[in-house]
Amino acid sequence: MGAFHAYDIRGIYGKDFSKSDCHKIGYFLVDLLKTDKVLVGCDARISSPEIFEALCDGITDAGADVYSVGLATTPMIYFGTAKHNFISSVQITASHNPKEYNGMKISGKDALPIGFDSGLKFIKEKIDSNTPIIKASTKGKIIDFDIKSEYLKFLKSYSSDYSDLKITVDCSNGMAGLIARDVLGNSPDFLYEKVDGSFPNHEANPLDPKNVVDLQKAVLKNQSDLGIIFDGDGDRVMFVDEKGQFISPDLIIALMGHYFLLERGEKGAVLQDIRTSKAIGEYLTPMGATMHTWRVGRAFAAPKLREINGIYGGELAGHYYFRDFFYSDSGMLACLIVLNIVKKLKKQGTPVSKIIAEISSYANSGEINFKINKKQEAIEAVVKHFTAIEKPTAIMDFDGYRVEFDDWWFNIRPSNTEPYLRFLAEAKSGDLLNQKVEAVRQIIQSFE
Repeated sequence: MGAFHAYDIRGIYGKDFSKSDCHKIGYFLVDLLKTDKVLVGCDARISSPEIFEALCDGITDAGADVYSVGLATTPMIYFGTAKHNFISSVQITASHNPKEYNGMKISGKDALPIGFDSGLKFIKEKIDSNTPIIKASTKGKIIDFDIKSEYLKFLKSYSSDYSDLKITVDCSNGMAGLIARDVLGNSPDFLYEKVDGSFPNHEANPLDPKNVVDLQKAVLKNQSDLGIIFDGDGDRVMFVDEKGQFISPDLIIALMGHYFLLERGEKGAVLQDIRTSKAIGEYLTPMGATMHTWRVGRAFAAPKLREINGIYGGELAGHYYFRDFFYSDSGMLACLIVLNIVKKLKKQGTPVSKIIAEISSYANSGEINFKINKKQEAIEAVVKHFTAIEKPTAIMDFDGYRVEFDDWWFNIRPSNTEPYLRFLAEAKSGDLLNQKVEAVRQIIQSFE
């Protein structure tokens, strides 16, 4: 079964994993976490009801009860897991992937993620070895469990009156449409609000530029102060400024400092991933932040934020984690925090584009994907080439490599979920950046 990854279980349903696999995952999950109850929610993908049925059948065959939330955003399940002291939960979703995909995001106690090294490997080995399923003497029950109203109450504690802002929100036909109007009210202009797991308008992946085009056009047409776009399961959010320009998600980590570090006066650890612009630390450190850099992905970021008792953190992929949210990520909570900042900036006459320009002081390549087989050999060749001709000021090697020099840096890492080698660079000038990126292309081409 090819659906097990570093962060979650995900793939094309019916190809990478089957209904029978879902039953076994449910059964062995109970064994893994030694629990008598599992919180389960799902997104609206076409295959979700069948996966839900098989997963729940496996859980109840193991003798545990299923607490069924029904349709939910992924952060809603994180909230329910931690708030109600579940030691196991599953959100059935494939996040931003195309409609034929599905999967499961599994969490343990305190909504800490269960990744491959922290439990998914155990389940995979049980399935691969055809470990027999011995049904419990008493089958578990499926119990309806409503957490939506409680989650909305939590979110609304961060919300404000946004009627003086012009906002355009693209829900991507994903799960954010389940709660967006309840939280944000009726004043925003909504795009693709209807929850539809066939994603009829565009794929629910805001990192792909073609999926943001409709939002960018609407922001300009509506003369919006801010554009907001969610992914398929609502754990990620990204933004477009009033000029229709996409804002690199790592820059939002710096923007959030206005709320946590300045408005609330909190000082302490802020988490960033290994791909984050150097501009973030340079912007936040004078505010009282101590920057921590770590690996990409919720399976690594959420436990690390808890370990360092960080105030908040973020990733280039648009995940934002909060101490106030059980060290977990919530696209809607991040959205509210950004809106509150933008509202204050507008009162001061400062548009979003201006503050982002103040934060961003480097030429950035964005993440470039190379589809090659010899990933590790290519990584080592790139690192060896540049460290031989320049003296690094820092080298990080816990998620691929991040190698820093006086006037530029790069990160090169293999994707954990896709057959790509990912490269990102940043430099003090566009010319220097282009020169370095072209050199990397030349090196990597020899491994294609």
